[in-house]
Amino acid sequence: MEKLEHPVWIVQFVNALFGPLVAAALRPLGIEFAPGHDVIPDFIVMSLLILIGMSVLCLFIRSRLSVENPGRLQLALEEAVSFLNGMLDDFVGPKGRNYVTLVGTMFIFILIGNLMGLVPGLKSPTSNINVTLGCALTVFVYYQFHGFKEQGVVGYIKHFMVPAGAPAWIAPIYFPIELISHLSRVLSLSVRLFGNIFGEDLVILILASIVPFVVPLPMMFLGLVTSALQAYIFAMLTTIYLSGAVVVDHGPEGHEADGAGHAAGHAADHAAAA
Repeated sequence: MEKLEHPVWIVQFVNALFGPLVAAALRPLGIEFAPGHDVIPDFIVMSLLILIGMSVLCLFIRSRLSVENPGRLQLALEEAVSFLNGMLDDFVGPKGRNYVTLVGTMFIFILIGNLMGLVPGLKSPTSNINVTLGCALTVFVYYQFHGFKEQGVVGYIKHFMVPAGAPAWIAPIYFPIELISHLSRVLSLSVRLFGNIFGEDLVILILASIVPFVVPLPMMFLGLVTSALQAYIFAMLTTIYLSGAVVVDHGPEGHEADGAGHAAGHAADHAAAA
């Protein structure tokens, strides 16, 4: 794999510019870098490139927003936001739109990160397990925090121990299963995304090393589809996990909704594992 990879110019540029400063800052902590080794890894450079690029794009779009005469880009973005709002409404309910910022941010970051591997001279940050694990941990902490916020400490812990409408005696059996199920979501989210993008980029790299330009094109076209699909799956699973955490049961209707949230969450776990 290392023989197939080539140095990325922007990574070399960032390391030449900021590498010595970062190395000097980390040296008091006992972290040393071998000569010629990149102080700032490529996946961090690529992630920062997405952050800076999207920040500049958002500032540009903000300056051109118009209620009376919206442009094509504004209309496309409004449709994308409406789609995410609709998905959150379907899974979470009336409060779903409160979480559109995280779901939308994850979708955009993962989509652009996936597509970057198809651009010559760039790499997919999502082909590195550190990035996908960071995304998965962010989602995990976020929905757990809002679960405690919406249901309270006692109510949310009860949510782990006994599903709505079930007898209390199943708690010793149900609690460890539910705990393992939630912890495995971090693994399934991170490894699934990493494996798909890493494998896709590796195949394209091998094909390009054998016959450049022509042979990799069908795989690169397929990469456009899988990149969008993987971003959508990650956003949808995030929405389902939020639904299972923040839906509060109040009476028979609430029990039904809470049970549906549990069922959707477990179905999502099976889909993510697959």
